[in-house]
Amino acid sequence: MEERLQKILSKAGISSRRAAESLITEGRVTVNEEIVTLLGSKADIEKDKIAVDGKPVIFPKRKIYLLLNKPAGYMTTLSDPDGRPIVTDLLKNIPERVFPVGRLDFNTEGLLLLTNDGEWGNRLAHPSNEIEKEYYVKVRGLVTKENITTLTNGVKLDDGWTAPAKVVVNAVLAKSTWISITIHEGRYRQVRRMCEAVGLPVVKLSRIKYGNITIEGMKPGEYRFLTVAEAASLIDSGRNVYKNKR
Repeated sequence: MEERLQKILSKAGISSRRAAESLITEGRVTVNEEIVTLLGSKADIEKDKIAVDGKPVIFPKRKIYLLLNKPAGYMTTLSDPDGRPIVTDLLKNIPERVFPVGRLDFNTEGLLLLTNDGEWGNRLAHPSNEIEKEYYVKVRGLVTKENITTLTNGVKLDDGWTAPAKVVVNAVLAKSTWISITIHEGRYRQVRRMCEAVGLPVVKLSRIKYGNITIEGMKPGEYRFLTVAEAASLIDSGRNVYKNKR
């Protein structure tokens, strides 16, 4: 049965569907040795020879769900043209190819999920899922009640208003403040931009919770396998339409 190429690549654990679209438009995907660049193109995994960067697409024999405590100084990508370290460099003795679910920027630490289960990754990343993600943030300066109210109600960024957030002040220092921010969106550098929009430059940022999963007790660079039950519970921790389809 024919399926869209981006769905096939996602199922095979090559990348998320969104990243698969980029692979296609960049001319890195072939079907029966012919380069395919048109989004919406279809193929049959039983009949067609599909390859990415010349390597045949092979469906994984087992599904893997990983929880990594990402250190600062690693790219959340599968390659980097500038030769910077990437998160998969931290994974040892895992022969299967996995990809990150969402991103943490180069200097952001904390909880990162990786998998070769494309459908699972897509469900987590889908905007309608609204899975809460908690960040522990050190900002420069003192946080005012007005700052908290604005962050809580929503901040106007260059790509639109953010959804309401949960904000808690954890510690007040002489020249900085530790706060926790919980959001359910996944925009590019969202927490940093939210804080900067209210005049609070971010000094340090770490994601500490994703749905009902935390990195408590894990050192930077450590990772562990999620159980099938934990992986399923992450989907259930959101508010999306998939719950009614299971």
